[in-house]
Order: sequence, then C-alpha cells, then structure tokens
Amino acid sequence: MAKKVLVILADGFEEIEAITPIDVLKRAGLEVTLAGLSSRTVSGAHGVKFQADITFDEYKDLPDAIVLPGGMPGSKNLAESKQVAELIKKMNDQKRLIGAICAAPALAVAPTGILNGKKATCYPGFENNFPSSVTFLTDRVVVDGNVITSRGPGSALEFSLELVRKLAGPEQAKTLKEGLLVKT
Repeated sequence: MAKKVLVILADGFEEIEAITPIDVLKRAGLEVTLAGLSSRTVSGAHGVKFQADITFDEYKDLPDAIVLPGGMPGSKNLAESKQVAELIKKMNDQKRLIGAICAAPALAVAPTGILNGKKATCYPGFENNFPSSVTFLTDRVVVDGNVITSRGPGSALEFSLELVRKLAGPEQAKTLKEGLLVKT
C-alpha cells in the first residue's frame, strides 16, 4: 500500500515549491492529496491557480507525511491556521514526516515548538523567526529526525528527492534522481 502524503496549499504559496514535490512524490508511487487551506481553488504567489483534490477540513486521515510549500503570503496563511498547527504537532507526536520549505519552516512550523532543539533551514531572512532553541543552517536541505526543511524554489527538487528517500527508500530516490538528470 502506497504511503500517503498531504500537500497543504494556502493562497499565496510558491508554485515551484508545491508542484515539484507533488510531481516527484507521484513519480515515486506515493499517494499524494492536495488540500486547499480555505477552498479547492488556490492561487499561488505568482497567480497560478491550482485545483486541490479537497479542502483541508475535508481531510480526515492522518497521512504518513505532510508537505508545506512556502511563499508569501502562503506561509503566513498556513501559520494563521490553528488546524494546520494541530496537525503539525500530531504528526510530530507520531514521528510522521513533516516537510516544509522556504518561509514555511520559520512561519508555520517553528511556532508549534516542534523545531525546538532541532536543526532547520528556511528562506534567507526568515531565520530571524526561529527561536534561539533552533539551530539554523544554510544547507539547501536539512533533515533532523522526522522533519525536513529546505531553503526555497531553487532547492525544491533536492527537497522532493529527500522526501522520497525518507518515504520510499534510497533506491527509489536514486532512480528518480538519475531519471530526472539531477546532478547534485
């Protein structure tokens, strides 16, 4: 049975940081559900409209992983949702995978407290939102336990392949990396 991944899209999300993980995770054979935070039609930061599978409140399962694309004001919109914060905490309590990229690690994930004592990264300048208990790294992708964080649009493919490595195994990630002609 394929592992389930929930990608939460809030208005103003960074399109590259959403579509890249969606595409790569689907190529890996994972079951990916797109949930619009407030509606099924979600607008990206650059005006690209996405049609989500469901709204976030319609999702009743507990997935194996969640992906939080960044972008502005998408990350801020994720941060303002108490339901998203509750899901992040529940996922962390059960050691399920949490992936966040760009401003999302700093604005949506850090306030939940799950990054305390962990290493993480985010889009340049947003590290000021991390509490002092978070060790900020400038690496393109940072894995600390069940949390994967990444810098931004240019690191979206590496972020996606790391999600695949954690969810589908290193061989599947290697196969995809080679097939996608990724050099890193």
